[in-house]
Amino acid sequence: MALSISSTALSSLPYKEIRPRFFHERTATCLPRRTLTHATKGVSSVCEPLPPDRPLWFPGSSPPEWLDGSLPGDFGFDPLGLGSDPELLKWFAQAELMHARWAMLGVSGILIPELLEKLGFVENFSWYDAGAREYFADPTTLFIVQLALMGWVEGRRWADILNPGCVDIELKLPHKTNPKPDVGYPGGLWFDPFMWGRGSPEPVMVLRTKEIKNGRLAMLAFVGFWFQAIYTGEGPIENLMAHIADPGHCNIFSAFTSQ
Repeated sequence: MALSISSTALSSLPYKEIRPRFFHERTATCLPRRTLTHATKGVSSVCEPLPPDRPLWFPGSSPPEWLDGSLPGDFGFDPLGLGSDPELLKWFAQAELMHARWAMLGVSGILIPELLEKLGFVENFSWYDAGAREYFADPTTLFIVQLALMGWVEGRRWADILNPGCVDIELKLPHKTNPKPDVGYPGGLWFDPFMWGRGSPEPVMVLRTKEIKNGRLAMLAFVGFWFQAIYTGEGPIENLMAHIADPGHCNIFSAFTSQ
């Protein structure tokens, strides 16, 4: 279900035929070299939509009509038709983006401390039971603080979805007109200090597609970490080292065999 929802994070607006142009991009992005110079109505003014002949999840298949390549990550996959409703499609796009970013942070929060433990900088690390450990405050206090902070952030994000740009925190300068940020991509000085998302030689669609692809991979990776922790009681790096040492016996199938 998560993959079905995440793969439908696309716009349902009609595709407008306009003059294509060519741009240089890295081959690792798996995006076609041809793109369009302007987005259709309602789509990002800085994110160029993909052409009709974009790569699809199943080569030779025809994507649903509501998957027109307007947003990153469109590979024409929506077997349940979850994105056929334009309003639901917007929510799915934002839900996927937030889950992807949280998954990337979560995976980093598992791998980096475990690696530091292997190097001797951290002692007795285990992500699986981290919530049961003693911290600087009791669990109730931490829960209330987290609830308040995340509630404030999510409230502002909700407001931005309903009224894009209403919570913009970009510095207001008299000689500068700030561009209207896309929902889910605040950018600016605080979230894009190097201006990779605007005015970069590499198209914004390529960068956003890279982000969503890495986010989807992180979501799958976390499911793998959870599975490993339950069946082996070890972390992902420890499991990886065991697999490299003995791939014939230390693999996913060994979890279903008798010990």
